[in-house]
Amino acid sequence: MKATEAAARWALAAVLALGGATGASATGRKAAGQDGPLCRGYAGLPEGFGPATGSAPNRAGLVAVKGGTFTLGSRDGYPEEGEPQRKRVRDFWIDRHEVTNAQFAAFVKATGYVTRAERPLDAWAYPGVPRERLVPSSVVFVPPTQPTAAYGWWKLIPGADWRHPRGPGSDIEGLENHPVVHVAFEDAQAYARWLGRELPTEAQWEYAARGGLEGATYPWGNTPELRGRAMANSWQGRFPFEDDAADGHAGTAPVGCFEPNGFGLVDVVGNAWEWTRDPWRDRHGQDGSDNPMEVKLNAADGPRGTQPRVIKGGSFLCAPDFCVRYRPSSRQPQDPLLATQHLGFRTVLNTR
Repeated sequence: MKATEAAARWALAAVLALGGATGASATGRKAAGQDGPLCRGYAGLPEGFGPATGSAPNRAGLVAVKGGTFTLGSRDGYPEEGEPQRKRVRDFWIDRHEVTNAQFAAFVKATGYVTRAERPLDAWAYPGVPRERLVPSSVVFVPPTQPTAAYGWWKLIPGADWRHPRGPGSDIEGLENHPVVHVAFEDAQAYARWLGRELPTEAQWEYAARGGLEGATYPWGNTPELRGRAMANSWQGRFPFEDDAADGHAGTAPVGCFEPNGFGLVDVVGNAWEWTRDPWRDRHGQDGSDNPMEVKLNAADGPRGTQPRVIKGGSFLCAPDFCVRYRPSSRQPQDPLLATQHLGFRTVLNTR
């Protein structure tokens, strides 16, 4: 990735600131057990889903992952994916699929939780921005109609949030089984804690995403497709103008429409980027204190909780001619206060 691309991405926030269910659902879709069907026929709620009870976390929708040693990172990707390191992870459980709109709606209904995108923007996070512009907002992808500067397709839209993924006038009716998006880091943490779980570390996430396929570029091998079949929800067509949906989907897809990896996980790449709990460093194993991208977003004396976090896996906006990050080793920094249309998450349960 060129330095100018990194600078443009990290200037985004400033630019934007200036300018337990089972059975059939009401839609006729069904809950899925651990090995049950997903995709369009799935209601978005795994069997037995619900809050943690006492000291017992909820395990609905989780897949057990046997720990082991693997190579984190890659020499063949973008610079921030290096240097590869051998890492060991312990046994853990992880969501089979990305957290869905149905799951997040159940959490919100039970707790009354309000996401960051549904609250006014914090003045301390956007110094110099007029108060009248500090309204509930989130970042939406708006395809340009003519050539534009890199990242000019991202717009801060008042009224965009997880219930209104494209802004006012949009909703999630019929999208219950799609990944929830427009969730900031603290929103994802709140949901995980409600279930008695956590967000994954970057090492846990990448180990699980590889599915036991050590050293491969993708969770299924070394080619973008497998025997002519699309293996993840990504962008086809001329980015950022038109996604021709050759993989069957434009925008997010229902979870589980593509083949699982070797651990039985679906959509570990493509569909939506996913939060991890790791603070961002621009190389694996390197002290991040000299990272210029962190300095620009998060001054040393900045408010606690504003350090960029690692996100993984790419999204439906990753294209062969732009991004190309629907790979387990791919990683990017993300402002924890900023929610977007292409960012979701999944949770883990650590068995200590």
